[in-house]
Amino acid sequence: MADEPLVLGIETSCDETGVGIVRGTTLLADAIASSVDEHARFGGVVPEVASRAHLEAMVPTIDRALKEAGVSARDLDGIAVTAGPGLAGALLVGVSAAKAYAYALGKPLYGVNHLASHICVDQLEHGALPEPTMALLVSGGHSSLLLSSDITSDVRPMGATIDDAAGEAFDKIARVLNLGFPGGPVIDRYAKEGDPQAITFPRGLTGPRDPAYDFSFSGLKTAVARWIEARRAAGEEVPVRDVAASFQEAVVDVLTRKAVRACKDEGVDHLMIGGGVAANSRLRALAAERCEAAGIRLRVPRPKLCTDNGAMVAALGAEMVARNRAASDWDLSADSSLPVTDPHVPGQGHSHSHDHVHEVSKENLYS
Repeated sequence: MADEPLVLGIETSCDETGVGIVRGTTLLADAIASSVDEHARFGGVVPEVASRAHLEAMVPTIDRALKEAGVSARDLDGIAVTAGPGLAGALLVGVSAAKAYAYALGKPLYGVNHLASHICVDQLEHGALPEPTMALLVSGGHSSLLLSSDITSDVRPMGATIDDAAGEAFDKIARVLNLGFPGGPVIDRYAKEGDPQAITFPRGLTGPRDPAYDFSFSGLKTAVARWIEARRAAGEEVPVRDVAASFQEAVVDVLTRKAVRACKDEGVDHLMIGGGVAANSRLRALAAERCEAAGIRLRVPRPKLCTDNGAMVAALGAEMVARNRAASDWDLSADSSLPVTDPHVPGQGHSHSHDHVHEVSKENLYS
């Protein structure tokens, strides 16, 4: 175990301040400070509120993670941080903190991709990722099908949402049903007591001429909202549980159907599902059912590792160190639209760019 890289990861792409510490593929700490309650009254994430919350939570959350892991900051082999995609202001807080710690400690800095991190986190649960890996990532900001032959250098987009992400649709329908924010967990809860066949809602982009792997949830969201409005206008009671179950079924039906199809078409015999919506119980159940029928092995991390967290960033950082990938330069910038084809942001070929850290920083800046 001693020769496996010990890496701290920082995640601030949205409203979670996540700090994780891993040794190789072993999770040692996963500390999270969430600002979700501060956004609830607005019905969605407010970027400025998120950025300020990250600023306040950063140092205490890092200290908590180090204590939980039982390691000293000086023992770390590297600092990894989400460089993008995400909210620009929120990302900047994380990148700035990672630079400060890496510089003070004289450790290499790795700017990594949020989406690639969501894939890599599964290594902490189920061991090394098969190569290639087919991944379905579903969250509040992303719905993507990705094929990776090397999580540190080669991630290929197969398909993505052309409008609303799945998690975004959950939030909007929860708002229409007056169920609060965030919408994913509450709709999942109500759906368990409803009939998923009660109402037939549309399945976007599933026609014979539609893109095989792309997703669209905007039409579904509008159809559900209009159905609810029509019931209310007629003075009829809205069957909240049935609406939640039928809407949820429409979403997970399309997600799992397209993911299994991509696996078959590419000859990949397993599927990894990640992102916040991967915590949805119906998505996990239907994916398991369809994968088993198709002879595909399903890998889904436990719910806590599906939502945004620092552990996933540390996991990808550790893989970067283990595979001897180039560290990022000190001028690493946050990129709110960092493409998934860039799993990390390497320096300009300076493999020893971090050897020039001032000796004073190694000795005095961090005690």
